[in-house]
Amino acid sequence: MRRICVLLAAVTLFITSCKRGEDKKLALGDWLGKMEVSDSQILPFNFTLSRLEDGNYLMKIYNAEEEITVDEISIDGDSIHIRMPIFDGLLTGTFTENRMQGNFVEESKERTVPFTAVHGDKDRFPVNEDAAVNISGIWETYFKVNTEGEYPAKGIFMQNGNDVKGTFRTKTGDYRYLEGVVTGDSLKLSAFDGSHVFLFMAQVTDSTLDGTFYSGRHSVEEFLAARNEAFELPDADSLTYLRDGYDRFDFSFPDTSGKMVSLSDPQFRGKTVLVQIMGTWCPNCLDETRFYVDFLEKNPDLEVELVALAFEYAKTEEKAFEAINRLKDRTGADYPILLAQYGTSNKQKANEKLPMLNHILSYPTTIYIDKNGDVKKIHTGFNGPATGEKYEQFKKQFAETIEKLTQEESGISAD
Repeated sequence: MRRICVLLAAVTLFITSCKRGEDKKLALGDWLGKMEVSDSQILPFNFTLSRLEDGNYLMKIYNAEEEITVDEISIDGDSIHIRMPIFDGLLTGTFTENRMQGNFVEESKERTVPFTAVHGDKDRFPVNEDAAVNISGIWETYFKVNTEGEYPAKGIFMQNGNDVKGTFRTKTGDYRYLEGVVTGDSLKLSAFDGSHVFLFMAQVTDSTLDGTFYSGRHSVEEFLAARNEAFELPDADSLTYLRDGYDRFDFSFPDTSGKMVSLSDPQFRGKTVLVQIMGTWCPNCLDETRFYVDFLEKNPDLEVELVALAFEYAKTEEKAFEAINRLKDRTGADYPILLAQYGTSNKQKANEKLPMLNHILSYPTTIYIDKNGDVKKIHTGFNGPATGEKYEQFKKQFAETIEKLTQEESGISAD
């Protein structure tokens, strides 16, 4: 009798365990994520979950035309860890079938944002009333208004009914794919791309925007904007340049194998060279890297060498190289990415590593060097695909510049 009781207990435990195991599955389909960027403001973003043939989950995050595939999702009991595909960001917490709760953590930046998600909801922002205005067009914008840190931006938006898509361009790059609504006289835009945690809220009229920009929980900026179809930012090729007294750009930093690399190495002599100043943590740098990888793949016969200098948040050299290798693996970048700095991306410290530049204003920045080793152009920032027409202009200008540089004769022997 005792054996039967023990057996029944074991069977009951097994059935209960199986049932619990079934309860720990995630619902498939549409989810709405929410980041708590302040005690009173929530940043929403859309994603979907599906199952692969091997049983693992696949996540896709959406921001306007952007689709980010996340394939590193691990589950242990009711705990879930979702690692972003390139950046060091991690969604971590607990879950039930229809809900997640936890934090978005960027360890290297020492940043944490509370996070929840619910299954079945597709509405990024609630729409309580028809839009009172249409903000489609160009907006002359200033962030951190009335402070020493005030900086200009160009708002580029398209509105259809209540729905809005667009971005803000700045001197150092763009705020990538923003998506949201105008409801009544309120503008609401958001983006989560695995690194950026951006929320823009503004009161709108036909000619003005008066708003607040939340970047995670670490930064809040006021901004003002006015319609101005003729507004343009300073020329990105004029912001960074060689200091007086310098006629060359050079460096010496280690690659992922530990080998020191510099522009005086044979692989660069007598060739057109692009030097990309970047960081693996930087979404604009990722956009630029993808563009370079695609360009080089489509133009294999061009004699152009590309080398990147990475300025990393990672606290250790090992972690920094791990991030670089992850970026190379995920993007297919087969050009050298050297570790210029780790532990901080501070631009003043970065300038100490590259004293020939007047400043490092932006990650990314690209230095164009001709076959004779002369700096021909320095391009600050990157207008990514979210900027639409500006991105198309950049691609055309880039191809023309590279064609011109590679066709010029070299006065230096490649031997």
